[in-house]
Amino acid sequence: MTEFFSTLNARLQKHSSYRRTLRELRGLPMETRIDLDMAGIEKDVARRAVYG
Repeated sequence: MTEFFSTLNARLQKHSSYRRTLRELRGLPMETRIDLDMAGIEKDVARRAVYG
């Protein structure tokens, strides 16, 4: 049972990190997102950053 909670906790932490990363990326100025070639694909960038 402790393995279940450990796994659940790890997944919740990763999801929290994903949401935080996505929020930060979307908060960047559009010019910066365009310069970094990630305008419109913020979800994919955040997913790769957190989940690999």
